[in-house]
Amino acid sequence: MSETTMRAVTLAEFGGPERLAVTEVRRPEPLPTEILVRVHAAGINPVDWKVRDGKVGLAGLYTLPLVLGWDVSGVVEAVGPGVTTFRPGDEVYGMPWFPRAAGGYAEYVTAPSRQFARKPASVGHVEAAALPLAALTAWQGLVDTARVTAGQRVLVHAAAGGVGHLAVQFARHLGAEVVATAREPRHAWLKELGAAQTIDYTRERFEEVVEPVDVVLDLMGRVDDTDVRSVAVTRPGGLVISFPEGVSEALAAAGAAAGVRTASMIVEPDAPALAAIAELVDAGAVRVEVERTFPLGEAAEAHRLGAANRTRGKLVLDATR
Repeated sequence: MSETTMRAVTLAEFGGPERLAVTEVRRPEPLPTEILVRVHAAGINPVDWKVRDGKVGLAGLYTLPLVLGWDVSGVVEAVGPGVTTFRPGDEVYGMPWFPRAAGGYAEYVTAPSRQFARKPASVGHVEAAALPLAALTAWQGLVDTARVTAGQRVLVHAAAGGVGHLAVQFARHLGAEVVATAREPRHAWLKELGAAQTIDYTRERFEEVVEPVDVVLDLMGRVDDTDVRSVAVTRPGGLVISFPEGVSEALAAAGAAAGVRTASMIVEPDAPALAAIAELVDAGAVRVEVERTFPLGEAAEAHRLGAANRTRGKLVLDATR
């Protein structure tokens, strides 16, 4: 690559993983208030392959050709005019621009400096890149939306996934008692992360074995009516936050009938939250699980594995390979 170009995983048309290809594209330059980050690693999230398929509701935000990806960890290469928060050489991580395209599957990205935070010092770029979107989703759901407090009970569905395993740890850090649903092989690990009760949703109906909870973080949504069924285990006045499709008419009606609040949310760039999360990681209170790392050229294979919904934690692209 020259000083004006870079490698990036490009999507020329919506479709399956085979549509992803490594190409040479123009390297971005930072505008005023922006930083140029040399990406060392890029996290992979379900929204990535949903946008790739062209089936997510946000797809209208994107024009082709498109470089996917929002989670990045790397080193500041240059700063635009007006930037005072970072200098070249600083290690940073972030989820820039979401839900607008950020171009994370690439060797460089540019974005406003205040959409990044300093990378947790205790982990490498691969682990840091696994954090932003998943961690911010869990954090903004539990801290900002539900305002979880000590002594409450929190039910996390799909707790072994990227958002879920971080949500278990955040909820426990906030002093809540955590109930987690996941397949049985993940139970011992989830208990290590802080879950007090684990339920194999493939073998038993969670609503038949869970005592009332105050907050449900539903990361399965309408799969097997998990969202509506969650109302039955939520105390009156409690809250069900439903991802990723949001609050359906059926969930809204069930919540209203039971006196249970319902909410949906879309994660946002949030540097202060990223800074707080980095402190928890460096203190050893939270750890991120990376199941596998791929070079940029194997992004399609990473998407195939991720879409199978059997990943423990996160998948990450190594942008240096």
